[in-house]
Amino acid sequence: MKYFIALVHKDSDSVFGISFPDLPSIFSAADEEEDLTANAIEALRLWAEDETLPMPSSYDEISSRQDIREQLAAGAFLTRIPFIEDTTRTVRANVTFDKGMLDAIDKAAKERGLTRSAFLASAARKEIEAA
Repeated sequence: MKYFIALVHKDSDSVFGISFPDLPSIFSAADEEEDLTANAIEALRLWAEDETLPMPSSYDEISSRQDIREQLAAGAFLTRIPFIEDTTRTVRANVTFDKGMLDAIDKAAKERGLTRSAFLASAARKEIEAA
């Protein structure tokens, strides 16, 4: 998993804008601050469908850039955005659950028309991206 540093802008009369210093062609926006991460992840995923994402710069590398420091001084802020690459390579994993939990997982997966594996992968992605 990679973490990209994003720069968030907010003018008093506008939505939140989010951009990536490592990926200047990617931009997203959100009406509410709590939607920033999900919208930024979606923008990264869409871009990664056609392009290979570079290795992300570190927080120190980004925050030491003069252009970024100027934007921070003007009120912008930095945040880390998690990105889980879809590799199309499936691997088998052996996991252990309490019987009651496994029954609940299977029931929830069935209600959603998913396999146990798909349900667990989806739940894990949501949890990681929400952190």
